[in-house]
Amino acid sequence: MKSQKSNIAVGLDIGTTKIVAMVGRKNEHGKLEILGVGRAKSLGVHRGVVNNITQTINSIKEAVAQAEADSGYKIKDVTVGIAGQHIRSLQHSDYITRNNFEEVIDENDLKKLIQQVYKLVMLPGEEIIHVLPQEFKVDSEGEITEPMGMYGSRLEANFHVVVGQITSIKNIARCVKSAGLNLADITLEPIASSMASLSQEEKEAGVALVDIGGGTTDIAVFKDNIIRHTSVIPFGGNVISDDIKTGCSIIERQAEQLKVKFGSAWPGENKESEIVAIPGLRGREPKEISLKKLSQIIHARVHEILEQIHMELKHYGCDEQKKKLIAGIVLTGGGSKLKHIRQLTEYITGMDARIGYSNEHIAGGQSDLIQSPEFATAVGLVMKGIEKQEDDAFEEEILLQEEMARQAPINVEPSRPAPTPENNTTAETPKQAEQAPEEEKKKKVRAQETMRTKSSIFQIWTDKFIKMINETD
Repeated sequence: MKSQKSNIAVGLDIGTTKIVAMVGRKNEHGKLEILGVGRAKSLGVHRGVVNNITQTINSIKEAVAQAEADSGYKIKDVTVGIAGQHIRSLQHSDYITRNNFEEVIDENDLKKLIQQVYKLVMLPGEEIIHVLPQEFKVDSEGEITEPMGMYGSRLEANFHVVVGQITSIKNIARCVKSAGLNLADITLEPIASSMASLSQEEKEAGVALVDIGGGTTDIAVFKDNIIRHTSVIPFGGNVISDDIKTGCSIIERQAEQLKVKFGSAWPGENKESEIVAIPGLRGREPKEISLKKLSQIIHARVHEILEQIHMELKHYGCDEQKKKLIAGIVLTGGGSKLKHIRQLTEYITGMDARIGYSNEHIAGGQSDLIQSPEFATAVGLVMKGIEKQEDDAFEEEILLQEEMARQAPINVEPSRPAPTPENNTTAETPKQAEQAPEEEKKKKVRAQETMRTKSSIFQIWTDKFIKMINETD
């Protein structure tokens, strides 16, 4: 078995119903090629929060072992998604006053501004997970997406801050480490799902990604290619199965099978005469279940979940013209596979809806199962892992170029005779000829510096957070 290569990333989706380990790489066409997938039943997680360390570790090991056998690569570093009922978000504005407004805004100004966001006082036990920039404002000029290189005395910004319980996140990190893995990166699951399921056009027009998982429903709202709102609703597909189990007086496994095979979110299509027989327990007579009753039970709970989603979108302000979500709603996650859930979503919210698949980002010839909505988070985590590798490689290259530039010998130009009427022509001197490529080189370095800053400045806190977790015993 080959060791994990630098151009291969692994996403680890620790969900309430399943744990997925996915190995992938970017091919020569820029598409994601999935090399292997491992899946195990999640037995120690409830609504995104670990409540049994041992069982979660065993499930992670099982999923990773399957992915290693499928891909032929030894997994070491993983990108982990976090969600759960302990996640919350808030909007925050902050500013700094610059001492010298005659100098352009640079990376240090952005770092100073972001450091102030880190100092926000959270509730006891909470830590900042993500600091996501929205717009900047320089003096009186607003709606700026890239302030670097501009002049100004006051730099202001709006941030979307994602917060979570540090104990819950450390428990996930402990499970990952105890399974023999290294936590390379950590990200919010709805952000990962959006990378796999949404197009740039949808993010620009305005779209809400709704990931209906087993224990939670995650929401991420995008507008003008900027993330505007995130939230976690503390129930998902499992509560639907629980209602079926209670309403039909059957066991959990049977309730889940009924939901998947015969379930519908729209009760009007079933007739009273449509019946499905469930095998009896320990020799008992089979139990007959009305499909109309089944769909009524499902409809009631799905209606409640969608009402909560609609309320969250109204809280964001989707009714306002400026915040209108032109691309509507994209449903993903295992819960989005429920029959007629798209139609019910459109009926309740009044917005267009579609089911989100990962086929836009995945290379052709891949299994349909991988492109299924229930694997969207895992696919997004692989994409996030590859993106971080590329950012790290780019930064290392810039640092290497800077080091080589510092160590390069300084060329001392020999003295030349003063110009005379005989030799003073309009021809370009050697010094002038050297200045043109030198200026071009400086411009290139400045452009690379800007790109490096844009790709890494907002990763600072995540890296610090991961370091803190990895240092925890």
